[in-house]
Amino acid sequence: MCLAVPGRIESLEERDGTTMSVVNFGGVRKEVCLEYIPGARVGEYVVVHVGFAIQRLDEESARSTLAEFEHLGVLEEEFGDGFARAARAAGIEPKETES
Repeated sequence: MCLAVPGRIESLEERDGTTMSVVNFGGVRKEVCLEYIPGARVGEYVVVHVGFAIQRLDEESARSTLAEFEHLGVLEEEFGDGFARAARAAGIEPKETES
């Protein structure tokens, strides 16, 4: 399953005519295309799906969404090993997973 996950824009870069960024998902950083969010700025929260920012989001909504995803137990697939770190940085205590 692929989720749209909220994160915070840390940097902006123009690359081959495309606006790219590093987005921080509570400690997990991924490169993201910002072409669908004209005028995006460092510090803003965006919803990211398959490497593309698709919507702006306020910080409270971002944290609430991450908390709900944790409650549902679906973020492990998106963040892999970095999930626990991302959840804790967002103020969410991750569930223990079975091995």
